[in-house]
Order: sequence, then structure tokens, then C-alpha cells
Amino acid sequence: MPLVLLAVLVVLSAVAAVSSYGFKPTSNVIGPEGVVVTNDRVLAPSSSSATGAPVDGVTCRKESGEVVKYHVHVYVTVFVNGRQRRLPAGIGITRPYLTEHLSSGNFLDVGLYDCLYWLHTHVADGIVHIEAPAKATFTLGQLFDIWRQPLSNARVGPAVGHVVVYENGRQWRGDPRGVPLLAHGVIQLDVGTPVVAFQPFEYHVSGLCGAGTTSCAAPTQK
Repeated sequence: MPLVLLAVLVVLSAVAAVSSYGFKPTSNVIGPEGVVVTNDRVLAPSSSSATGAPVDGVTCRKESGEVVKYHVHVYVTVFVNGRQRRLPAGIGITRPYLTEHLSSGNFLDVGLYDCLYWLHTHVADGIVHIEAPAKATFTLGQLFDIWRQPLSNARVGPAVGHVVVYENGRQWRGDPRGVPLLAHGVIQLDVGTPVVAFQPFEYHVSGLCGAGTTSCAAPTQK
């Protein structure tokens, strides 16, 4: 086999191997928040989200009762046995959702008959919104409790195995539940093997709930 052809086959094999472990999604789009939405499966549905009662000191407010003086974003992603999984849209938003159908995808929000927890997701792009009445430190454990999904050193939602956590590039040595949800942070959880090295993720939330907004105003239909 010619050396050039052999080199090409090696490169293609390497790319395929990387793709199979979730580093390079086969396709992706820019979603309603200006953030990439990959075609990976969601880790678990948002239908298990809490139904309005306070959770870990976090309350659920109706649209008319929202008071937002602290609004930041955190990116959270999960790898299960080397394959990337997404957080779903609608964590922390009780049903029925207000669904905005945009050309860039669906955006879930609080409507007239549901409520919104301070910690929630609008799109299945990994962006977690913290929209609270005052600045405070919230944790990954609170988010998972609102989602009604387990989180420990041996489990992330339905995925079971040894858990390795990275917070802004550094390995978190404590209980995953204690990881802080810091402004513009990047949190990566690896469950099982292989353990995927920390994947930096640059993002800028724009549009409906972009930086500097105190709430998510209903967008214009496109």
C-alpha cells in the first residue's frame, strides 16, 4: 500500500475514533441562544422535573411573580462511557411549557399556567440559567434535585459508573453535588470509561436570554 494512502487511512480512522467518543458530533446547529446544539442524545428527559414545590431552598415562580436581579449562565455537559450526552430543555420549568417555535429551534419558557425555578434550561444546548432574586452560590446538586435526577460519585442521572468531574478545566475532587454554578463556567461530568479529557467550550448566550438581561422576554416569531 502506498505510504500516502496509508497515512490518509490512519487519519480517517483517528477521526472516526474521536467521533465515536463524542469529541466531534456528526452535525450541529446554532440554537435560539446562539449556542451550538449537538445531535447527541439527551441524558434524561426533563419530564421528571419538580412540579412547583420549593427544592433545596429554590422556589418556582410564575411569570407574573418573577424577580430577577441575578442572571448568569453555566455550560454543563456529560460523557457516558466516552459518548457525549446533552441536558434537555425544560429542566426547572413545570408543564405546560410556553414553547416558542423559532427558525433556530424551540425555546421553552414559563407561561401563564406553569412556573420557573431559579435554576433551569430553555434549550437542549447545555446552558443552565441561574435567574434569582439575589446573588447567591448555587450548586450542581440543586440543579439535579430540581430535575429529580440522582447525582453522586457513582451516578449521574440514569448513567451508572465512576464519576470524574471537571470544573473550568480543573478536576473536582469532592462530591459532584457541591460543584458551584459559577458565572460563565464550564462543567463536565464523565461517567464510566474511557474518561474524556476536559473539553473547553467557548460560548456566548445571546438573543432571548443573553448576558445583561434580567429576564427572558418573549421573542419575536421568525
